[in-house]
Amino acid sequence: MERRIEFQPKGVCAVKITVEVDEDNIIKMVSIVGGCPGNSVGVSKLCVGRTLDEVIEILSGIDCRGRGTSCPDQLAKACMQLKSKMVEYAN
Repeated sequence: MERRIEFQPKGVCAVKITVEVDEDNIIKMVSIVGGCPGNSVGVSKLCVGRTLDEVIEILSGIDCRGRGTSCPDQLAKACMQLKSKMVEYAN
C-alpha cells in the first residue's frame, strides 16, 4: 500500500506538499515546495516522528494573513487526505 501523498495546496504560497508515513502512521518525511523556506523546513522537521492525527490536531485551522488557511493548515489537510486514502485501501 502506498503510504505517501503528493498534495496540491490551495490558497497559499506553497505549490506542493508531500507526506510519507511508515506502517504505524508515523510521519517519516514532509516536503513543502514553495512558501516561506525557513517556516516550511521548520514545520516539516517538527512533524517527523508524529502521527498523522497529532499533526492534524496541531496544525488544523492555522490562518496566514486572513486567507482562511495557511501552509501548516494545508499540511493538515494533506495528512487528512492521506489518512482517508489509507482507510479506503484497508477496506
